[in-house]
Amino acid sequence: MYATIIARDLTKQAPHSPRDRVTGFVIVMRAVDKCRATINGTEGEYHYACPLDNQLFTFKGISADQFKEVVHNSENYEDIGDWLMANGVHKTPLEIKKWSDQMESYSLINDPEKRAYFIDNCTKLGLDPKKASLFDWLDADDRASFKSKTA
Repeated sequence: MYATIIARDLTKQAPHSPRDRVTGFVIVMRAVDKCRATINGTEGEYHYACPLDNQLFTFKGISADQFKEVVHNSENYEDIGDWLMANGVHKTPLEIKKWSDQMESYSLINDPEKRAYFIDNCTKLGLDPKKASLFDWLDADDRASFKSKTA
């Protein structure tokens, strides 16, 4: 079953979780949502081609512009996953799983330059920064940001 890309207005709704996978890749659905919103001028406080998106682009050896062109011309997330499999640096399903699993468990607490920022923001969201991953923090931040808009 193919998941149609619905252009999200990121001033009203969060992008997909970075955990959501397409063809085994984390980050893709979120990057697509931010990219489409940027194209449509509805990105709000989200940034396409941010450091998180660039983790995906670097892993696959593609550029943000290449990804943007594919997003612009695709109707569903799976088409983008298929494109990722066929373009950039070849990655096996095992390499993709290993990278995606590592990304999903990565924490900024281990980054000396971002540690204090991460601890502060996790604490504000009620997360234990010693146990929270970057993805935990992004998901919690999305929920908190849009909770007040839907209440």
